[in-house]
Amino acid sequence: MPVLVTGAAGFIGMHVAARLLAEGHEVVGLDNLNSYYDVRLKEARLAQLQGKQGFSFEKIDLADDAAMADLFKRHPFSKVVHLGAQAGVRYSLSHPHTYIDSNVRGTLNILEGCRHHGVKHLVFASTSSVFGLNRTLPFSPHHGVDHPVSLYASTKRAGELMGHNYAELFGLPVTALRFFTVYGPWGRPDMSPILFAKKMRAGEPIDVFNHGRHRRDFTFIDDIVEGVVRVTDHVPTTNAVWDAQHPDPASSRAPFRVFNIGNRTSVELMHFIELLERALGVTAEKRFLPAQPGDVEDTLADMTDLETAIGYAPKVAIEEGVERFIQWFKGYADRL
Repeated sequence: MPVLVTGAAGFIGMHVAARLLAEGHEVVGLDNLNSYYDVRLKEARLAQLQGKQGFSFEKIDLADDAAMADLFKRHPFSKVVHLGAQAGVRYSLSHPHTYIDSNVRGTLNILEGCRHHGVKHLVFASTSSVFGLNRTLPFSPHHGVDHPVSLYASTKRAGELMGHNYAELFGLPVTALRFFTVYGPWGRPDMSPILFAKKMRAGEPIDVFNHGRHRRDFTFIDDIVEGVVRVTDHVPTTNAVWDAQHPDPASSRAPFRVFNIGNRTSVELMHFIELLERALGVTAEKRFLPAQPGDVEDTLADMTDLETAIGYAPKVAIEEGVERFIQWFKGYADRL
């Protein structure tokens, strides 16, 4: 029975699909190949998967109710890794309806497909952005997340809540993974690693928001993939000691779990820029600016639950990760 990977032409989706294929799974990749950023990059990612034994591709928009229903009728999926979404905090300020269509309606279509076709486990990609105004570090999945500061974060939180709803009402096992600032080869060109590297390589100034004081739990793509694939095989069960009088946000009496997946290290943005400079052999001209609306100030993942559940621990330090990212970037930069 195949595994459905949504967002298969995306950054994380391509890597997860490739890993599943390497482990012998049959994978159906779904993506709508939209123009949020250069479609050529998405097509190049997809080319890394096409031709591999066990891979097939479906160009479908998650918000297309009829096409999504038909997809689940045609494929007996055993598990679903739902990575497809409209990403980006700042884009959500100007294109809010896109986020509702993709991240809310699209996730509903995934949930409905799983519900009606006996899917054994749905793994859902959430985000550290859901922590919003929370200032208690490290961020724990046991913290409340009721104060998001972007519509992107709100739609991802909505996905978590809908997942719990389907776990409770229909017994669908759902795991939500909150990703922390993923970077690495084949990354998104709207995120800081590629934005900075392109401008630095061209001798152009880079915009450094919050005057460089942001701290992020940068997580290398290989560590994210390791966690996602392991979790896919770790089907959640009910929490036998869950207390409705003192509800734990990370679990439930339903087969539902929330995990952080990060690097457990908070890196100052200025240090990240220094590592890029070192790897590229340049000194960046920096344009220091105030914080952007919708940005979480600092992030740091408490990984205790994921380590306990699946024995997961991140392996790639920021220094190694930046070097590996830049090695890829130098070979691909002219196509970005």
